[in-house]
Amino acid sequence: MVRRCFLLLHKSGLIEQRKGPHGGAKLKLPAKQIGLGDVYLATEGDWLVLGDPAIAGMLKRVRAEGVLAMNETTVAQILKRIRKKLPVALGRNGTSPKPPSRKATA
Repeated sequence: MVRRCFLLLHKSGLIEQRKGPHGGAKLKLPAKQIGLGDVYLATEGDWLVLGDPAIAGMLKRVRAEGVLAMNETTVAQILKRIRKKLPVALGRNGTSPKPPSRKATA
C-alpha cells in the first residue's frame, strides 16, 4: 500500500525517488507549497463514479470545494503539528538522543 501511494505521489510530481542503498524519496517542492488537497488529488483515484449527470455535477462541485479547503493546510503545517506531539525524549530525527556520558569521579 505504501509503495502504491509513493508511486502515485511520484506520478503526480510531488516526490522524486531514487533506488539503491542511498535511495529513498523526497519532496520535489518545499513542504510549504504542497497542500493536503494536492496529496489527496494525487492519491484518490476514481473511487466514486455515478451515471446520473445531476448527481455527478454536484459531487464534482463538492469535491472541488473540498480540495480547496484541504489546500488551506500544507504538508509543512502538518509536520509541525506532528513534531509538537512527539515525546520530548525523541530527537529531531525521531531517534532517542545519546545519553550523557558518566565519568567516574574519585
